[in-house]
Amino acid sequence: MTANDRCSAMRSIALYHVNPLLLGPLSGWKPELERVAGLGFGAVCMPPPLSPGRSGHLMEVADHDRAHPLLEAGTGGTAAIAAIAEACRAAGLGLWLDLEPQHVASEGALVAAHSDWFHRADAALPDPRGGALRPGLARLDLASEGALAFWEARLQDWAAAGVAGFRAVRPGEVPAAAWARLTRATPAGFIAWNTGLPWPEAAALRRAGFDALASSVAWWNGRDAWFMAEREAVGGPLVGFPEAPFETRAAVEEGDEAARGRAAALSLRLAATLCDALLVPQGFEYGARRPSNPAQDRPGDWAWLRENAPYDLSAEIREATALVAALAPLSGAPLRALTGPGAPVQVVMRAAEDPRVASSATLVVANPDRRAAATLLPETVLPGLAGGPAPFLDADGEALVPGRPVTLPPGAVRVLQAGRANPVVRLPASRMPPEQGVALPRIGIEAVTPLVDGGRFPVKRTVGEVVTVEADIVADTHATFGVALLWRTADEKGWREVRMAPLGNDRWTASFPLERLGRYVFAVEAWLDVFAGYRDELSKKHAAGVNVSLELEEGRRLVVKAAGRIGATKRPLNLLAKALEGAADSERLALLLSPETAGLMALADDRPHRVRQNPAGGVEAERIAARFASWYEVFPRSQSGSEERHGTLDDVIRQLPRVKAMGFDVLYFPPVHPIGRKNRKGRNNTLTPGPDDVGSPYAIGSEEGGHDALHPALGTIEDFHRLRDAAYAHGLELALDFAIQCAPDHPWLREHPEWFDWRPDGTIKYAENPPKKYEDIVNVDFYAAGAKPSLWVALYEAVKFWVDQGVKIFRVDNPHTKPLPFWEWMIGEIRADHPDVLFLSEAFTRPKVMYRLAKSGFTQSYTYFTWRETKEEMAEYLTELTTTAPRDFFRPNFFVNTPDINPRHLQTGGRPMHLSRAALAATLSGLWGVYQGFELCEATPVPGKEEYLDSEKYQIRAWPDRRPGDIVDEVTRLNHIRRANPALQTHLGVTFLPAYNDNVLFYEKATPDRSNVVLVAVSMDTSAAQEAGYELPLWRFGLPDHEGLEVEDLMRGNRFALHGKFQRMRLDPADLPFAIWRVRPFGA
Repeated sequence: MTANDRCSAMRSIALYHVNPLLLGPLSGWKPELERVAGLGFGAVCMPPPLSPGRSGHLMEVADHDRAHPLLEAGTGGTAAIAAIAEACRAAGLGLWLDLEPQHVASEGALVAAHSDWFHRADAALPDPRGGALRPGLARLDLASEGALAFWEARLQDWAAAGVAGFRAVRPGEVPAAAWARLTRATPAGFIAWNTGLPWPEAAALRRAGFDALASSVAWWNGRDAWFMAEREAVGGPLVGFPEAPFETRAAVEEGDEAARGRAAALSLRLAATLCDALLVPQGFEYGARRPSNPAQDRPGDWAWLRENAPYDLSAEIREATALVAALAPLSGAPLRALTGPGAPVQVVMRAAEDPRVASSATLVVANPDRRAAATLLPETVLPGLAGGPAPFLDADGEALVPGRPVTLPPGAVRVLQAGRANPVVRLPASRMPPEQGVALPRIGIEAVTPLVDGGRFPVKRTVGEVVTVEADIVADTHATFGVALLWRTADEKGWREVRMAPLGNDRWTASFPLERLGRYVFAVEAWLDVFAGYRDELSKKHAAGVNVSLELEEGRRLVVKAAGRIGATKRPLNLLAKALEGAADSERLALLLSPETAGLMALADDRPHRVRQNPAGGVEAERIAARFASWYEVFPRSQSGSEERHGTLDDVIRQLPRVKAMGFDVLYFPPVHPIGRKNRKGRNNTLTPGPDDVGSPYAIGSEEGGHDALHPALGTIEDFHRLRDAAYAHGLELALDFAIQCAPDHPWLREHPEWFDWRPDGTIKYAENPPKKYEDIVNVDFYAAGAKPSLWVALYEAVKFWVDQGVKIFRVDNPHTKPLPFWEWMIGEIRADHPDVLFLSEAFTRPKVMYRLAKSGFTQSYTYFTWRETKEEMAEYLTELTTTAPRDFFRPNFFVNTPDINPRHLQTGGRPMHLSRAALAATLSGLWGVYQGFELCEATPVPGKEEYLDSEKYQIRAWPDRRPGDIVDEVTRLNHIRRANPALQTHLGVTFLPAYNDNVLFYEKATPDRSNVVLVAVSMDTSAAQEAGYELPLWRFGLPDHEGLEVEDLMRGNRFALHGKFQRMRLDPADLPFAIWRVRPFGA
């Protein structure tokens, strides 16, 4: 038998290592051998059953020709081995023997007969490979011909007697040359039990003829990297074992026997699945704690262990031996770890071939944690097998699928197998014929900015701005491009065009102006600029001294071809062609490289391989109030100055000078329509109103009318017109609330029942916006059979009615509870005729829904500003709004309070916190809002809620113009500062700066050209004075750290200078918890 044949025979071998002293006389071995065979083992392995020395140790043989008397297998040593081999064969088992040829008992026959074969005990230089010699042993000199011949003959005799293989114990103590001779002496298999040997020495044993080596898997914790490194260093096949024969038993450190059993089972599974053969010592299955003793054990010890076993792993062993057999074709193949060391789940691939071409492969998936389950995400390992066998199925046929997590119980090991993969092959109908391929665009237009969702929605900008467009233009590297930016307004048919300039790295840019209010469309166009490419090549060749006569003729022909095209350039190009025809080369060169020729050829260019951005981009050019406005919210019915009298629109007119004096420019009203009486709410949102309770203005509709009517107590439509005109005269614009909700007595329920979702009992469910309930409101059903599209049109007409009355700003209540397509259609229809109309979305909901509403047409949006209370939260939120995708479509309106929201920080923070929040809102966004009472520091809450006590939503209030401790002057100053500083008229242009106090937010607001730069510092905790070191942003001006800035304190009106980068500030809530400075370099 060759070495390769023997190695092949090693596949799938599962050895059960027995201590024959535990089995007693051979005549009683049959049941035990049959049990071993029933566990799935293919062979038993044991120490030589020969006569030992005085120690009784089976590995310390005194006479190789005499059998161990305890076994009662005859007197001859070889004959006893033959008898044992026959007994094993009868049970379907092979026989392996432990082999330690370097040692015999010192009092034995071999020492007496051949003392010259042994190393002398008193040798001055003992063989270092032998280690310390155990008492009672003599060490053979296996470099001696006599000793080697003895063992050659002995191994041949034992093999003839039926021994299938040998387990060489302490193989490193024997010279490699001796092993090479011994392993060739017999066709039996050889396993080197190399545990403890350095990996290079272990690998050398394979070259000495060993068919397999011992793995260190028994000592692996399932996570450390060394196990895979060992396999790579020593190769395979390797014999795995859960514990070593005659050594410390598995998991003895576990105090709990159940836990020890789980640990032992895990070691067994790892040995069976990650090695090529398996060896299990006798007693492992019954949880033996004491190592087997090859000198003193007796049959009674075995009987006692079986009767007192703490657990029985027989079933697990049968499963392990079956796995060894199933994995036999992979014996000796390398292992490939698909997870890193320390991963909670270890995944190892076994394949007989390179996995990229393998017809099959196996995955071993193990949870090495004996106490806790672990989860594997298949997508973390499967990409490493791309192109290899798939899918991987476990024993139950369950596939390992990306996106479907697999949970492994504690200590679980699973084996999954896969055959040849079945890659996706595209159907003929989906393939591209060559004719279609050559027609594909040669030039790619990519990464166009600004775009919202690839052009699905328009970008938001302000009239008077310049829109800068950029795009990547890519094609084969020899191409020279022409790139242009095209743009037009939505009511124009023809495009305007400007050439784009290269920025480098295939990026191009150009800009166009927004000169009119409304929708603009733009697109990038690119083509192959043949003449520009020719001109560049000609210039380079001439500069290099190359003869360009032929190139000059090519240029002339390009001019002639261009002159043949119809257009304004036809005549001048014909003249140029004639001039080139008879000119000398030097004159031709000058003409073809002249800027005038380049300009003419560009105009005449037929733009081959032309490609245009599709879809085109859109820009909504809006008026300045879309991004810069200061809102002031009042309830008109509370403007009479008395809680006993319902306010009128004339009362509001009398308030206009006060509102204007504070610097506001938008005056916003909650709904001004008739209020329903059915289910009307009482004071503080009670369900038991009195006869004089005015109800909530959001319960729209009564017998007096609906969304296109005024509440009779406020006045007539003529009164509204007078208010509108008076507001404009004061520099104020009115904003109305558009709330799509109906009181139960709204006329629409009577006139259009088909617009509502009726219950079987004839009722309608009242509105909810959890956790809030609105018993006085019912909702329309946008998709009811009778509502499409009549309800949509009616709502549009309600808005259109107020637009016709001169209202150009609408605050929309809870738009996120209405269909997104409705808003896109309705706002689009209104703005198609009235592009100056603005819509503010009051949607306190999930961010992406808020963003989609903005994309769908809303000009501005309420935000999470109210609930961003810390420095980190505020900076993170503004960074999101100003540096990520929303910057192009989402305009935040920072309301410091609303009738619905009385923030807890205002409830407890008093005047200083009102000042702090006003400063933040007024400087961080171009849009901010105040609900009446904020300037008076009114913050009395409903206990335990973010709501106002005695809310105006349910009753009339009387507000004084001023109150001791109010912040009217500061609010007025903030609005003045906003008007005077363009940097504060947008939420963009903010940069957060270092301030070394977690309660001080420090930031810069700057215009794009940095002609206006404002620094703001705000205390986020006004319960105490805040001091902070901060960095003056000299680097933002290109200044070194030792320079300084001129500073104007915009709140206090004084000026001073700051020198050096590192400064300190103090914000005192008793004085002013914020600072606003306009800064510039010295002498600027």
